[in-house]
Amino acid sequence: MATVGSVDVELEVIVWLRARLDPGVVVRDETDNNLLNELPTVQVQRIPSGGDDGIRLDRAFIDIDVYAATRAEAIALSATIRGLLLVELRGTSTDAAVVSRVGTISAPGVRPYENTSLRRVGAVYEIYSHPVS
Repeated sequence: MATVGSVDVELEVIVWLRARLDPGVVVRDETDNNLLNELPTVQVQRIPSGGDDGIRLDRAFIDIDVYAATRAEAIALSATIRGLLLVELRGTSTDAAVVSRVGTISAPGVRPYENTSLRRVGAVYEIYSHPVS
């Protein structure tokens, strides 16, 4: 039996979003110095919070930032991602994980970013998952 926390929820969300967003959207866990040339970019990170049930169920908080050339683009893509997560991700499974529940902790909102040539919109989601049996 797989242990609690054995599912890399961050990676599962990245792969899942890549399969559903337009091919021109970059989905990754880290940004780099080439960010301005790779817009739009979606950054997915598990943040240090959440918890588990002590057996198998993992409760992860996933922070998702959308970087785009304009505020409107960043807001629209963030809204699309929110819809996908809340409606389509719940109840899905992959080779490694079963997602049982998805909720919004912090709805998409504009976040400051030091490079004024792009815009950033971020949100935090709660994802309950467990390893495939």
